Amino acid sequence: MTDRRKFLKDLAMISAAAATAPALMSMNGLSDEQKAQIATESDSFWSVPRNSALKITGTFLDEISHDIPHQNWGVKEWEQDFKNMKAIGIDTVIMIRSGYRKFITYPSPYLIKKGCYRPSQDLLEMFLTLADRYGMKFYFGLYDSGRYWDTGDLSWEIEDNKYVIDEVWQRYGSRHRSFGGWYISGEISRATKGAISAFHAMGKQCKDVSNGLPTFISPWIDGKKAVMASGGALSKADAVSVEQHEKEWNEIFDGIHDVVDACAFQDGHIDYDELDAFFEVNKRLADRYGMQCWTNAETFDRDMPIKFLPIKFDKLRLKLEAAKRAGYDKAITFEFSHFMSPQSAYIQAGHLYDRYKEYFEIK
Repeated sequence: MTDRRKFLKDLAMISAAAATAPALMSMNGLSDEQKAQIATESDSFWSVPRNSALKITGTFLDEISHDIPHQNWGVKEWEQDFKNMKAIGIDTVIMIRSGYRKFITYPSPYLIKKGCYRPSQDLLEMFLTLADRYGMKFYFGLYDSGRYWDTGDLSWEIEDNKYVIDEVWQRYGSRHRSFGGWYISGEISRATKGAISAFHAMGKQCKDVSNGLPTFISPWIDGKKAVMASGGALSKADAVSVEQHEKEWNEIFDGIHDVVDACAFQDGHIDYDELDAFFEVNKRLADRYGMQCWTNAETFDRDMPIKFLPIKFDKLRLKLEAAKRAGYDKAITFEFSHFMSPQSAYIQAGHLYDRYKEYFEIK
């Protein structure tokens, strides 16, 4: 009996120690001397020059998603995420879309009348309030009806957004100092039907109602990794050439540059040894038409069969270093909260945050 009691007591002590081990191993449980020693050891293992890339200073906010899981955050979690963003120098947040099909981010009278579901919280008001509080610029992402994805014709999006743009500016834009611009949320890669006229119409309306606030787009490059997320393939053979990419986007920029101020090409659809060639073209085209050249540095990994997980740090580093070599103006990401945040549902995201801070020597 005594041996059995001793065994159970020892087992309880082992279990308690295991439960508290993560807390004891965190930096919060260490002395200043121990923290300094760990920091010094971490510094000694780097084999590449640090702080040699373009920093991420903007992120999309993906509250209406269709291919990554919802994290079900409330105001408390979102405020903590804004603090985490601010700590690494993020000064711009972009609501990626104000709605997708029937799910919307704010109680839009127009969209609800059309059959969209009323959201339980006004996420647009919450994001703008947090952006005000933390001194960030907020870009409003337009409504995505889904019809473009069904038909391949971007002109469908003009009609609904006629009402959404006016409605949002009247209800929110004039009340929040953080409301700093517009994101035209249609994603294209090539010379898509109706793209030039749709981008121009929506960009012009955004500027007209807001006294010229900036607009931007974030298309994708039709590279070897531009495959359907729902499929099993990781690459394709019929990738666009650098020359064809330049030809098609020269035509698109020529048609929209007077109402679209910046273009942030998604960087995940081409291979890492193709970055410099495509980035050079993107910067040359943007300069030709007086546009800002941004990069959408994806923080999720397109090289794995599991879609989508946080990216390996070195892959992100290679992309940001290429953006700096090309002379890009700004780096934004899709998307901090899922793939880079210390409080993400993915534990790897917090580790990416830590490696990013180490690389850029952010204390």
